[in-house]
Amino acid sequence: MKAFILAAGDGTRMQPLTASMPKSLLPIAGKPLIQHMLETLKASKVKDVTILVSPGRRHIQQEFGDGSDLGMNLEYTTQKKPLGTGNAIGCARETIDEPFLAINGDIIINQKTIKNILAAYKKNKNQVVTGFEVSNPSEYGVFDVQKGKVVKVAEKSKRPPSNLANAGIYLFNPEVHDYIDKTPKSIRGEYEITETLNMMAPKHDIQCEIFDGEWMDVGRPWDLLKANKLLMENLKPKIEGEIQSNTTIEGDIILGKGSRILNGAYIIGPVIIGENTDIGPNCYIRPSTYIGSKCKVGNAVEIKNSILMDGAKTPHHNYIGDSVIGPGCNLGCGTKVANLRLDGRNIRASLKGKMVDTGLRKFGVIMGENVKTGINASIDPGTIIGQNSFVGPGTTVSGSIAPDSKIY
Repeated sequence: MKAFILAAGDGTRMQPLTASMPKSLLPIAGKPLIQHMLETLKASKVKDVTILVSPGRRHIQQEFGDGSDLGMNLEYTTQKKPLGTGNAIGCARETIDEPFLAINGDIIINQKTIKNILAAYKKNKNQVVTGFEVSNPSEYGVFDVQKGKVVKVAEKSKRPPSNLANAGIYLFNPEVHDYIDKTPKSIRGEYEITETLNMMAPKHDIQCEIFDGEWMDVGRPWDLLKANKLLMENLKPKIEGEIQSNTTIEGDIILGKGSRILNGAYIIGPVIIGENTDIGPNCYIRPSTYIGSKCKVGNAVEIKNSILMDGAKTPHHNYIGDSVIGPGCNLGCGTKVANLRLDGRNIRASLKGKMVDTGLRKFGVIMGENVKTGINASIDPGTIIGQNSFVGPGTTVSGSIAPDSKIY
């Protein structure tokens, strides 16, 4: 079986984190998002994979090459224009002329579900889709399933026919391309795979497998935190760096080559630390934190349930909770990130120009690449700071800060 991963999206909802990298390469639990998927496919004995990329943004190909480092065979093809999931899956015909798995590139999958899909296909050779039971089906495309077969897909309906959301994992026979060719454009001007499935359902059996485990669509910046925590739950410890004697470590951690944990550091796992990173002295790192390579977490710094991307520095007297700090950021002495409203309500944040409920009671900041803050800057809960911005000394910021801003 071959797999086709859809990773050509612009990731506009993930801004500012995707200003300089595809969403599929955003780091979660020590690896790019798409690498977790590739490793799951390999564990399921699916080693031949084509990745769909967008023109001019081939960072994924640069990162993984032919896949030999992962023990896989990787190919790449390009979606020339973002014309919807139907059009994207149709691009598979350029490299695959047999039954294939098609998977959205921004989801968390598990090995058991992949094996269940493959087993279901082996049994009857029908197309297979994957549903996940949700409590708010009106926010998703959902499957109307009768006797295990899909009869209709309803897209974000006010009266959804079930609570089985489309999990974005499919197994198609090559005949799907004939129906993609006949699929009309949606009102958004795109070719949607849901409409293709609705055209196929009266003529072909489409089996629905239930996703086994916790499914996640990593579509918004704060989803990275939930995915990071989920993927670190069964962390296998690995120490390749230096741990000085006067440190306290509880739980499991990964420490990369050339990294040091200095005296006075207190770490509660699961925690992942990349390569050539200095931790301490005298800092406190709490569970579900990923700190990338060439980072600095210094004296009197506390970090909790956060992601610090490569090159991020929090040298002294900083607090960072429930946040994503982009690559190359530097927090001035005393910069603090607030992550809880005084009234305890869910935190709202800007998403594509609109304020939305994140569903989180604790959420700090999403900080784009190369943001700098001065001493004693304060960042309110739910703040989004665009890349290359500067927050001046003693300044309090909130809401959405445009890229390249200077705030005093």
